[in-house]
Amino acid sequence: MRAKIVAGNWKMNKNIADSGVLLSELKEKLKETPEAKVIVAPTFTNLYYAFEELKGSDIDVAAQNMHQAESGAFTGEISADMLTSIGVTTVILGHSERRAYFGETDELLAEKVATALKHNMTIIFCFGEELEERKDNNHFAVVESQLKNALFSLDSSAWKQIVLAYEPVWAIGTGETATPEQAQEMHAFIRKTISEAYTAEVAEEVSILYGGSVKPANAKEIFAKPDVDGGLIGGASLDAESFAAIANSF
Repeated sequence: MRAKIVAGNWKMNKNIADSGVLLSELKEKLKETPEAKVIVAPTFTNLYYAFEELKGSDIDVAAQNMHQAESGAFTGEISADMLTSIGVTTVILGHSERRAYFGETDELLAEKVATALKHNMTIIFCFGEELEERKDNNHFAVVESQLKNALFSLDSSAWKQIVLAYEPVWAIGTGETATPEQAQEMHAFIRKTISEAYTAEVAEEVSILYGGSVKPANAKEIFAKPDVDGGLIGGASLDAESFAAIANSF
């Protein structure tokens, strides 16, 4: 059975004191283990602190990014070994903001995926179309291309360490709204695409998260869709009550 997952991407928010408050609130509100696996992704400076604070809880910690190289003259970057050495074994790769603001390509992300897998990390791999691509009815082709270029050279066994996160970029901060039906339509297409590239068994085992402005008000309806296995949550993950409500929406 596919894992149900709710992951909170804190982005560039929360200093160490703020993080401590949020983590304490989350531990309290999620004391009764929800049906979903819960993950938080603080900024790099707070990762070890979060890992230590969450020991003994059912909340896991992920990094928001990592470099593809093992080590070297890459000022300001973080390697897979650095992450795993502090107990962080999950990483978000390919987030739409990394693609848009830092020029990350499918080819670069394929390298990052390979490095993360070499270190036995779990990868939350993000992808999705822009507003113009959706308006041009090109969204399926864009998503298929992103998956194919970054992931479809992997051995089928590697998919046990892959969690997908579909981000309809057009539905994030644009005033446009994605319906649960649109989420299900794309998630079903993603699963079919994986099935055709690999096998139906591989496709059925992959958790596919939805990353299009999930909130407590819409989480239950979105998560009820058969091919939606949870959410990658942005803004709502910065509020303990909202994030806990989303985590309990299954």
